[in-house]
Amino acid sequence: MCPNCEDFARTVLLLGQLALYADMADADLDFVEAVSPSLAVSLPEPPPGYDLNGGPASAGDR
Repeated sequence: MCPNCEDFARTVLLLGQLALYADMADADLDFVEAVSPSLAVSLPEPPPGYDLNGGPASAGDR
């Protein structure tokens, strides 16, 4: 996986995990409110050829 793909995928994963955490009954919503904007702003642009529905495009998709 290309380095930019890895950064993008990792940030998307963290945003998803944060969203799941925010839905938990005992979630610290102050933490969620403090972290989520910074994490969202750090989301890099999807790398060229990145399939937003399934991750990096396979060689046959390019």
